[in-house]
Amino acid sequence: MVSTTTVIIGGGVTGLSTAYHLARKGFGRIILLEKGPVGDGSSSRAAAIITGLLWSETGVRARKISLQLFRELSEDLDDYHFQSVGCLNLFDPASWPERAALLPLYERCGAPFEVLDVAEMRARWPDLHPADGYIGLYDPLGGYSEPDHYIPALARRCRELGVEIREQQQVQDIVLRGGSVAGVRTAAGTIAADAVVSTVYAWTNLLLERINVRLPVKAFVHQRYVTQPLAAALAIPAVNANPLGGYLRPSNGGRLLVGIESADRAEHRVDAPDFHLSALTAPATLKDQIRVKFTPYVPALGSVGWEIDKVGLLTFAMDGEPIIGPVTQLPGLFVGVAFHSGGFAYNPVSGLLLAEFLADGRTRIDVSAFSPDRFDQLETERYLTETVAQKNVVRRRH
Repeated sequence: MVSTTTVIIGGGVTGLSTAYHLARKGFGRIILLEKGPVGDGSSSRAAAIITGLLWSETGVRARKISLQLFRELSEDLDDYHFQSVGCLNLFDPASWPERAALLPLYERCGAPFEVLDVAEMRARWPDLHPADGYIGLYDPLGGYSEPDHYIPALARRCRELGVEIREQQQVQDIVLRGGSVAGVRTAAGTIAADAVVSTVYAWTNLLLERINVRLPVKAFVHQRYVTQPLAAALAIPAVNANPLGGYLRPSNGGRLLVGIESADRAEHRVDAPDFHLSALTAPATLKDQIRVKFTPYVPALGSVGWEIDKVGLLTFAMDGEPIIGPVTQLPGLFVGVAFHSGGFAYNPVSGLLLAEFLADGRTRIDVSAFSPDRFDQLETERYLTETVAQKNVVRRRH
């Protein structure tokens, strides 16, 4: 047993996953701090769709592990089951060539896929009506989770493994000693630690700039809606409907979950530690936009009302890739943040990778492309001073 103490800041899925994997490794004392209840931030507002067919080799290899881990977690966590319905990524003729160029990458990485034309998609999923000319990139290993099942199940398992989860404890500062991380400070006092892992997403720079760490991360408002139960449950995969600026998937009780981006909306700057996502709002007209855009593709959507609205924040790095790993300038500090719209999809592997960095000093795959050290600080400062609309960030969906 390693005699070390790790503090994890943030009780969303990335923080919980990191705690879970560290505990599985028997890596000393693990304390997870969350300013509210666990899962109270973006994690509980996620669509939780996953595909392994991403846009970079590092992402594809990481997601391959994540897909395997979701299935293993279905066995290890009580009251959670990964919904392995597959994930259909839709493209129009204009956007398809860019993705088609990545098919050799998927083959090289062993990520299975099928390219489907409209007739094949309509035959396989009669409840879906993709437009003429659309191309489907189907991931047979993809699917989704229900956050309301996954988060409490993962938190419960962490506690069983000995993780100290302290809710309602907001971190006020990270403590340094001799140029290295030495712990954190909360209203209840200082907690000494050998390592600190920050997974606070939209609050990242608000917390880290106090120790002179700045990352090129921006947050954007995103909204998802769940319908009332349909007359009959739809037999469809999770769908990344890229030409429509959104996605959809089945949900509990024969419902349908639909998300849509607000492309013209400017970034949201979190400027207070006690900011809560419940303060966010979405234009009421977005529900009408969903009906207009999505009903031709999913006719059942036109005859059902809405039951649940959830508004949250997505975090994007300047280059659109996640930020995972140690911060070289401050030994003992690790970061897991900026997973575009796929934080939930990444969480099993992002937690595993962070645990490997801490416990083993190396990771099973090369994730240098995700390093916090990859950014030029002058470019970071320029990026952070700009105000960016969502349509102008690197487009990434699940």
